[in-house]
Amino acid sequence: MYLVMVLRNLLIILAVSSDSHLHTFMYFVLSNLRWIDIGFTSATVPKMIVDMQSRSRVISYAGCLTQMSFLVLFACIEDMLLTVMAYDQFLAICHPLHYPVIVNPHHCVFLVLVSFFLSLLDSQLHSWIVLQFTFFKNVEISNFVCEPSQLLNLACSDSVINSIFIYLDSTMFGFLPISGILLSYYKIVPSILRMSPSDGKYKGFSTCGSHLAVVCLFYGTGIGMYLTSAVSPPPSNGVVASVMYAVVTPMLNPFICSLRNRDIQSAPWRLRSTTVESHDLFHPFSCVCKKGQPH
Repeated sequence: MYLVMVLRNLLIILAVSSDSHLHTFMYFVLSNLRWIDIGFTSATVPKMIVDMQSRSRVISYAGCLTQMSFLVLFACIEDMLLTVMAYDQFLAICHPLHYPVIVNPHHCVFLVLVSFFLSLLDSQLHSWIVLQFTFFKNVEISNFVCEPSQLLNLACSDSVINSIFIYLDSTMFGFLPISGILLSYYKIVPSILRMSPSDGKYKGFSTCGSHLAVVCLFYGTGIGMYLTSAVSPPPSNGVVASVMYAVVTPMLNPFICSLRNRDIQSAPWRLRSTTVESHDLFHPFSCVCKKGQPH
């Protein structure tokens, strides 16, 4: 599953970067999301594979904090970039005449950089909060990943402070982004319904449907993982929820994004035809044949 996820995401990144038809804001954000999925899964799965092979399930305190920081960083970036994609679709469908003016290269880079720095700030805030607490030594985490809420539950301090921090952070990086996505689609859906089939009605539904599927998968598995860790279920349930969130979701995302997207599906063929034509340009027989052609 890990190899399939990495290869599929790399293929989409290659297709977007090599095809000039895909050099738009939506595909720029999409290629960044593919890098985020690779980083998000790589923060957990390689360690899990090593533990399975070595039959050792020990992680150092520093390693646990590092893993937690990368998980929070990549999860927050994906959260915010999904919101940016909803904003992009809102502008493209509801304000098509203003879209080329608003969505310029500088604006695109600015939105991605803001998403990255806010996510980095949240990641460092998590690390700082966890470092303020005192932990027992040689504790056991009923999961294969150092998940933030479980680390905070191990803290030898007032749990009220931990709960307040978790609620504030969930509001800032969970409730507000999903509210922005829902508000965007509150405006997008009526605009698409008013379109005629010749104006790209089906293409609009296809693009929005893929984005909504990724959003539901990301938030659904994320909420499921946090709920299972909050209500303290049997360890197996928490592990299953974490696997769905950290492994299955990043693996399915590239398939969902390219399933109904003809631009992504046709990009490898355009890349192949361009490569073949460039090879023929330097082929010796092609030069001989072209000598006899009239100028």
